[in-house]
Amino acid sequence: MIRHIVFFSAAEGQSVETVREGLMMLATIPHADHFEVGRNFQTDAITADAPDLVVYAEFADEAALAAFKAHPTYSACTAHVRPMREMRIAADFQAV
Repeated sequence: MIRHIVFFSAAEGQSVETVREGLMMLATIPHADHFEVGRNFQTDAITADAPDLVVYAEFADEAALAAFKAHPTYSACTAHVRPMREMRIAADFQAV
């Protein structure tokens, strides 16, 4: 299983909820076994610039993740959300 985690922060003047709603477009893509977008409630006092949102998804394998990213909705979501976000950090890893 591949775990896909992406952290986002809304750009200044942008609504975190509007960014979250935009990211939820990805939930309609059929290749993920699990998909969710949650607001970060930051409990880490060491990190000053914490992300606003976390995308978490699970995929059967790298092929499913690649199919997810190749889906037209992924491109549409990126085009919609990119102007509203400040930061984006992604990580993909093989679950053991």
